[in-house]
Amino acid sequence: MADTRNSPADRAGQYRTHPEGYRAFWPKALPPDPPLRLDRELQALLSQADQALGRLDGAVQILPNADLFVLMFVRREAVLSSQIEGTQSSLQDLLRAEANVLDPERPADVAEVVNYVSALNHGVRALASGRLSVRLMLELHRRLLTGVRGSDLFPGELRNDVVWIGSADASLRDATFVPPPPEAVPGCMEELERFLWREHSMPALVKAGLAHAQFETIHPFFDGNGRVGRQLITLSLCEQGTLQKPVLYLSHYLKARRQDYYRHLQAVRDEGAWEEWLKFLVAGVVAVAGESTATARAIVALREETREDLLTHLGRGAGNALRLHERLFETPIVGVRHAGEFLGIGFAAANRLVERMVERGVLVEITGHARNRRFAYQRYIALFDD
Repeated sequence: MADTRNSPADRAGQYRTHPEGYRAFWPKALPPDPPLRLDRELQALLSQADQALGRLDGAVQILPNADLFVLMFVRREAVLSSQIEGTQSSLQDLLRAEANVLDPERPADVAEVVNYVSALNHGVRALASGRLSVRLMLELHRRLLTGVRGSDLFPGELRNDVVWIGSADASLRDATFVPPPPEAVPGCMEELERFLWREHSMPALVKAGLAHAQFETIHPFFDGNGRVGRQLITLSLCEQGTLQKPVLYLSHYLKARRQDYYRHLQAVRDEGAWEEWLKFLVAGVVAVAGESTATARAIVALREETREDLLTHLGRGAGNALRLHERLFETPIVGVRHAGEFLGIGFAAANRLVERMVERGVLVEITGHARNRRFAYQRYIALFDD
C-alpha cells in the first residue's frame, strides 16, 4: 500500500512501507508522467549542448588517429568517476600501474581504476554490434568489481537484499534513501531497458539523463552503482550517435559538484524534479564538452610542435623518433626495452633514441632508478591531469 507521508509528488515514483517495516521507493517507469516540461531555460541549455557537442565531434575528427587519443579520455573519466566513490588514485598512478612502474607508495585502489578503463572500453566495443541492455550493465559491473574492493559483493549480479543510502552510522530505518526492495529490482531494470530500446522524439541528452537518474534510483547492485550509472550516460550518448567517441568526461563536472549532484537526484525522487536535474546535467555537458574540445585541439598542436622539433633536431633518428612519438599517445609511459621492441631495434639503439628524446624535452625519466627506468610524455599527460 502506498505511504504518501513526506511524499509531495509521485511523478518519479512512490514511497511504500515494506512488510518488514522500512519505507522504500518504487520508481515509476520512464518517461516521466506528467510529461517533461521543456521550458525556455532547458531548451536553451539543450541548444548550447548540441553546439558544444558538435564542436567537440569536429575537434575529435581532426585528430590524426582518434582511437589513440580516446584511451586517455577514458582513463581520465575512470580516475574521476572512481574518485567520486572515494578512491585516491590519480591519473599518474593509473599510468604508472599500466606501465608496471614499481612504486611502493601507489594507492592500493589503483586496480579499481584499471577495471573502470576495461569496463568502459568493453561497453564501447559492445555497442558496435549490440544494444545498451541490462545484460551489458551486468557485464560492466562484473568487470568493475572483479578482483578489487567489492569483489565479494556479487559482481555482475543484481542485488538480492535491501540496501540504503545515508551516513556511515545510519540504520535502515533512518536512512536518507532506501531504493526499491530486492524483489522489485529485476522488474525495474527490465522497464529501464524497455525505455532505452524504445524510439523517442526526446533529445539524446534528455534520454541519457533520465536513464542515469532512474538507474541510480533503482540502485541495482550492492556496490558500484555510481560508476556503472555514469558509464551509462556516456554509452547512451554513443549509442544514440551524439558522441562518436567516448571523449566526454562528465565525472569532472559531477565530482566538483558532488553535493549538488546527489541533491538533484534525491529531488527527483522526493519532488519529481526531473527538469531541474536535467538542467544541472545539461549545463555540465556544455562545460565539459568545451573542455574536451580545448583538450583535443591542444593535442593536435602538441603533436605538430613535437613532430617538427624531432624532424629538425634528430637527423637520421627522426624516423624512429616519430614512430615512438605516435606510440606515446596510446602508452604515454615507456621503458627502453619496450621502445626497442616496438621499433624493432636493439637495446643500445633504443637507449640512445630515448636519451635524445629526453634531451628534446619530449620524455622525462620518472623513476629515478639506474635500471628498469621509465620515461613519461609529461606534456601530453598534463593535458588530462588535474
